Amino acid sequence: MTGFGKKAAIAAVVVSAVVAAVGYANRDRLVYMLHSSAMGGHMHGADGMGHDEVNMPGLRGANATDQESAELAVMFNNFKTLSREVENLPDGIRTVTRSSDPDVMAALVSHVSGMIGRVENLDDPQIFIQSPTLDIFFQRGDKIETTIDVTDEGVVVVQTSADPEVVTALQVHAGEVSAMAERGMEAVHEMMMARGGNN
Repeated sequence: MTGFGKKAAIAAVVVSAVVAAVGYANRDRLVYMLHSSAMGGHMHGADGMGHDEVNMPGLRGANATDQESAELAVMFNNFKTLSREVENLPDGIRTVTRSSDPDVMAALVSHVSGMIGRVENLDDPQIFIQSPTLDIFFQRGDKIETTIDVTDEGVVVVQTSADPEVVTALQVHAGEVSAMAERGMEAVHEMMMARGGNN
């Protein structure tokens, strides 16, 4: 089994354990939340990318699965349940992210493990609103060492690299994720406006 295959298998076990821990009723609620987010109604805007705060079409992507987009929607719709700590290391980052809602926590664990697997496989989901900071990860994912663990603290991720540009990107992106955990889609709009103003 490849390194990516092992990570995917571990991720599946971790997600199953989290879902089992929150109980059968909550599992059904999580499935409903994911399905509802993925199957949401009409998109607004000529290009389908308008500021639709209900269906969030910007969370879809050219190479993203419906489940991945739905997990993002669950987290953005419930961002007030999220909390996060970031420690910048000399060669990377250590982050701890958690949710007070067990269903959102399950979506978070699945999202984090899935995206780390994509980075290791250089497989960009091309989410419509994703930050350009992520580009280097999908080009140089083989230069990133990652450990992920789900503890009582939350989802603990340590990512390091010997590539100084990758280290900078890891730290910048960690800050972007913290802003999204704190302010939800408002933070995304601010970052997109800032990037537009720099063109």
